[in-house]
Amino acid sequence: MSETRITFVLSENMMATGTALPMEMLRTAALAARRQTHTRHHRLILSSTAETLTPFASGNGWQWQAEQTLAQNHDSDIIYLPALWRNPRPTLQRSQALLDWLQAQHARGATLCAVSTGVCFLAEAGLLDGKAATTHWHYFDQFERDYPQVALKRQHFITQAGNIYCAASVNSLADLTVHFIQKLFDSTLATHVERHFSHEIRRPYESLAFYDNLDHPHPDELIVQVQSWLREHYARIINIGELAQRFGMSTRTFNRRFKEATGCAPLEYLRQVRINTAQDLLRSSNYSITEIAAQVGYADTAYFTERFKQQLDITPSDYRATVRAKLFHTD
Repeated sequence: MSETRITFVLSENMMATGTALPMEMLRTAALAARRQTHTRHHRLILSSTAETLTPFASGNGWQWQAEQTLAQNHDSDIIYLPALWRNPRPTLQRSQALLDWLQAQHARGATLCAVSTGVCFLAEAGLLDGKAATTHWHYFDQFERDYPQVALKRQHFITQAGNIYCAASVNSLADLTVHFIQKLFDSTLATHVERHFSHEIRRPYESLAFYDNLDHPHPDELIVQVQSWLREHYARIINIGELAQRFGMSTRTFNRRFKEATGCAPLEYLRQVRINTAQDLLRSSNYSITEIAAQVGYADTAYFTERFKQQLDITPSDYRATVRAKLFHTD
């Protein structure tokens, strides 16, 4: 069985929600995975760490105690850093041990994830120099003054720079955690967790995130062109053999290169583009389900419904009803 070790850093003056929410979402994912036979077997090991094991109060007064010290924690795969209440500077000045530990964890390849003012831990450690980042809107100006070498993205709720992720708010952190769950398990289980914690359907991580080098998220420029073509022509009937020929490759080479570059097969990528587009149309238009199916490349409405439910664990009509329940109505 494969496993992923996820560590939550605890700190004085931390905002408890930024730690408790992703922790509970990941525990829910782990429990749901055990019950679902179709989900690939994967074990999550969740733990907390701090400089010492001495209990301390978070910003709202709740008592927290880490399970391990930083010195005892050597093998985290994903690390969550907490948001801090009010001015983060006093806490940062007393966190040199944590900053050194973060540098060491980054050097060994761990994924680092910070929320709101917790992004300052990464910036203070020098891990965001020359990289994209975001933080809570209230601290934009102070963050730019303190860390002019960081490329602050004010318009984005989530940024990704290699294996470093920043979330502007706890809500954005929830979106990012759903993204991690999808990568660790699958989209069906991720949707299950998402709906368990948020009745409304949230925007997908990919629509919120800023990627460093957005036009080339992987080095295969020819496959980037293929992706762009598929996003533009997703409504067509697409034959993979003909598509491979269009870009000067054999079908076998095309399939191999596409999966190596993107992590999924071409048809899987096309299906995701179609379902994402269908979600937008269900949210923002009055087209019927049949009309939406046709617009995104499905001549058979029943087959479209089947694929949509397989992807999101909800039918298109139920998805529309759930999304529109958020809208205000006036008489």
